[in-house]
Amino acid sequence: MAEEPAACPPLLWPRPRRVQPLGGSFPSPPTLSLPEALDPVAPALAWLEQATQSRGLRLARGAGHAPIEVREAPEALGARLRRVAGTALPAHAVGQGYVLRVAPEGLSILHGGAAGLAHALATLSQLLALAEPAGGPPRLPALEIIDYPDFAERGVMLDISRDKVPSMATLRALIDRLARWKVNQLQLYMEHTFAYSRHEVVWRDASPLTPDEVRELDAYCAERHLQLVPNQNSFGHMHRWVSREPYRALAECPAGFDHPWNWTREPYGLCATDPASLAFLEQLYDELLPNFRSRLFNVGLDETLDLGVGRSREACAARGVGRVYLEFLKAVHARVSRRGHVMQFWGDIIIHHPDLLSELPRDAIALEWGYEANHPFAEHLQAFQRAGLPFYVCPGTSSWNSLAGRTHNAVLNLAHAAREGKAAGASGLLITDWGDHGHLQPLPVSYLGLLLGAGLAWNADLSSAPESLDLPALLDAHAFLDTAGALGRVAYDLGNAYLQAGSPRPNATVLFWNLIKPERLFSPPGVTRQSLEATLAFIERASEPLGRARPSADALDGACATLELAWARDMLAFSCRLGIARSQLSDPLALDSVPRPQRADLARQLGELIERHRELWLARNRPGGLDDSARRLEQLLEALRA
Repeated sequence: MAEEPAACPPLLWPRPRRVQPLGGSFPSPPTLSLPEALDPVAPALAWLEQATQSRGLRLARGAGHAPIEVREAPEALGARLRRVAGTALPAHAVGQGYVLRVAPEGLSILHGGAAGLAHALATLSQLLALAEPAGGPPRLPALEIIDYPDFAERGVMLDISRDKVPSMATLRALIDRLARWKVNQLQLYMEHTFAYSRHEVVWRDASPLTPDEVRELDAYCAERHLQLVPNQNSFGHMHRWVSREPYRALAECPAGFDHPWNWTREPYGLCATDPASLAFLEQLYDELLPNFRSRLFNVGLDETLDLGVGRSREACAARGVGRVYLEFLKAVHARVSRRGHVMQFWGDIIIHHPDLLSELPRDAIALEWGYEANHPFAEHLQAFQRAGLPFYVCPGTSSWNSLAGRTHNAVLNLAHAAREGKAAGASGLLITDWGDHGHLQPLPVSYLGLLLGAGLAWNADLSSAPESLDLPALLDAHAFLDTAGALGRVAYDLGNAYLQAGSPRPNATVLFWNLIKPERLFSPPGVTRQSLEATLAFIERASEPLGRARPSADALDGACATLELAWARDMLAFSCRLGIARSQLSDPLALDSVPRPQRADLARQLGELIERHRELWLARNRPGGLDDSARRLEQLLEALRA
């Protein structure tokens, strides 16, 4: 008697809400067929066709062969989901939900709309790809999957302003991957990387997205049931603008302000009390927004570090910093609303002025971000809830300021956000992936956070025990497509190297700061020669599987991911060796006291790493921003050569 297949492959992702074994299996016919009229889910059909071909099968359209029954019936699906959930579910769960039945007599899909059908086809594609036996026609286990998302909006925000602007090929491939993970919103964080027609002086060297490219990406996302949401910071983080003429006159501190994202003093944010700031933003909005079909718009308004320090000092002294901030927010909101959009804004400033929350516009969506495992999501979300505002919960990938990520923190931060966001009734979960200080982490470092976050946004119940998930295996199956099962483990483990060095820091790692700010931040408590030697040994062990990696040569990765993780490994190892060399000095901050031959060898190593950084950057990204990124490392190289 043939062995019964497992009820459900453990690597299905996002993990379905309910899987009911039916007993037996579905025989693999040479050809599966689908109805003709499925054009709204053409990309998902392509995924299914790819999966069938990889297993030696064929996918046809029209009647005949072994048909997959497809039925759109929102009311029937809603009744079915109600029985499973024990309560009526919101419209988004029905519209994006599905029932996929794999029975010995055939396959059927019940869905509530085009997005739900696409999600069902994505799951069926995974079932085919993951089914046993691996080397021949698959035997699909007979089962019924009843599935729907927890969060209506499951988004990713990718930083394309510090300093990495991906190529169109990279963005399209990433969109495809996110769609397969049932993500339905993408934001590209912009400060100065949109080619505004009247402002070339700002974006000239940044390789920005053009209006035509944005419209192309918008259409590409829409075909895959993702909403491409416009994103333009509009208050703080405007130093790329106001540090140049003629925009300096708009700055809060035209003479300069010390902020964390630059080496030198420079203007940073817009002046909230200058009407010209709002007129300037209106020009940007009028050119940016028509390129998007989304009616959402993220205007930023975060980290207004210089508010009240310069030109708005008197107004802030008279009315309060929080009041001046709120007045500017409401003025921006009015302009966004007049253009037919719903404003999203980061909630980090207004949350510290709880007495003003009730005055926020009721249709503005607060984005509650926090990137540490212990961020007070519950407290902040409840404050927005009491104020009657819609809100998202926004954790991060923990990739930035790290080189190789912070795996332990990422897992806890994402799980904490999903758990508290669901409990508070957040309408969305937005995974953020930043690029502070040169965007030195390669894209594969972010996969763990993006993959886990997508799964938790779909099924937040998994957040109760995230450590039980086999994240390395999930990464190999859904991100790296590594048949050798190597890259997932390497990425996971290298992301925990920061824990070995001692003195964990918020929002960064010691090994990163050792390279970026060596003159100030090398010797925090807990970092010793012994801890760095132990870290170096850990890095060598963690990266050993790289040599046997066999990633798929798909459009997003191929061999590039292996090379990028090898570079991240070598950067971490270099930071350890640099730290060990300095630990032997009476003054560890005196880099010029390292013996000349040792400094020369370190300089040679770093020079080679910078060249590799440049080569790997251009494999996925545009050249704009590369010199600025490399300069973050070249300042250390110059110090070693001095």
